[in-house]
Amino acid sequence: MTVPNTALRAVRTGMRMSQDDLARALQAAGHRVGEPNDANKRLVQRWESGAIAAPRPVYARALEVVTGLPISLLGFVAVPDGQVTDDQHGGHDLISPMSSLATPTPRPRPATAHRSHEGVWLSRYQYYSSGRSDSFAGQHFVVVLQHGDRLTARSLPGSAASSLSLDLTVDGAVVTGTWVEQTDPTGYYRGARYHGAIQLLAEPTGRRMAGKWVGFGKDMDVNTGPWELVFQDASTSKATLDRYNTSTM
Repeated sequence: MTVPNTALRAVRTGMRMSQDDLARALQAAGHRVGEPNDANKRLVQRWESGAIAAPRPVYARALEVVTGLPISLLGFVAVPDGQVTDDQHGGHDLISPMSSLATPTPRPRPATAHRSHEGVWLSRYQYYSSGRSDSFAGQHFVVVLQHGDRLTARSLPGSAASSLSLDLTVDGAVVTGTWVEQTDPTGYYRGARYHGAIQLLAEPTGRRMAGKWVGFGKDMDVNTGPWELVFQDASTSKATLDRYNTSTM
């Protein structure tokens, strides 16, 4: 008996995406990270219906990039060796009973030059509000996932009234990319969407990245300010994310 993947469906609808939208976003993410895929609406339907209990790795990585969540929190199971079958509607995917679902043991943070940045981080930035003639700070707990030299960070919804996403590339100690923030619909900026670029330097300890953001203001002026990410926890298990899914203020 198949069990519908309600977790994936809830994430998709929470992102206000149709099944077609998600498929297109997965294809775009695959191109960005150099792993093209053939995601389509039919494949998303099979995931959500439970007909496919786990995607093959190329789709798993794209799902993590698009949603900003580890695959274990999207209602899937990791693909064990030797349990891959041919799915004619989107590649080789695992058919497996949902009873085998389990949250994987968090990987330890490696003490090598190729350090993993995965885990929960506290994101803090500062900005000047010309309308209020004062400086303010924005804080979020974010989940950072890593695939090769690519990092994706998505804010935990309970950590702030606004939502934040970062798409970054790591080159040694230099971390460069883009940011997008959807502000609080009931706050001062009334749900406005802001975006821009960011460049950070990662400290050798692996516990902090600090640098600057740049973005456009409402009067089409270019603004900038400090931004830092402070490491909190290497785990991305549900229990860990639940613990940090709370206000940072």
